[in-house]
Amino acid sequence: MVLAEKGIDVEVVEVDPEGQQPEDLPQLNPYAETPTLVDRDLALYDPRVICEYLDERFPHPPLMPIDPISRAKSKLVISRIERDWYMPLHQLERLDRRGRPAIRRQLAQSLAAGADVFDTGMRYFLSDDITMMDCVLAPILWRLEYYGVELPPEAGAVTAYAQRLFGRDAFIASLTHTEQGMRSAS
Repeated sequence: MVLAEKGIDVEVVEVDPEGQQPEDLPQLNPYAETPTLVDRDLALYDPRVICEYLDERFPHPPLMPIDPISRAKSKLVISRIERDWYMPLHQLERLDRRGRPAIRRQLAQSLAAGADVFDTGMRYFLSDDITMMDCVLAPILWRLEYYGVELPPEAGAVTAYAQRLFGRDAFIASLTHTEQGMRSAS
């Protein structure tokens, strides 16, 4: 999504996690995992590092605040998003069917508990402009349906926010073929 928001043309190589990986991936990334970004002679493989690099390398439009205090606050919010909402999502991917209902409920309840943060009167997450926080949230919210996570009615602000994100041209352009297939409404 960061690439699309900044209008950066790239070649995206989708990798099936269960299938054959590109043979050069272990040379580019010591963990042989995705995502991996190759820009000239530089290979980056941590999603947060990739996003920060892209925001600095292609500064317009900026997705992170320029002043150090606001930037640090944004990084803390992103860290909380990763801990509170990405971690349960990753657990869903690894658990057998018996353990999934509890994680689904936990994730839905956690998002519902934070619904007031999505209902601030601002168009995007804590801002009227799209930011890196939105780019981090979008993949989680897009995958909820795929993983069977149903948000309760009190999370209406989260659902409304997600629909605003999903309607953005940059978001639609950022979806891989696999991601497009994750939702019945796509």
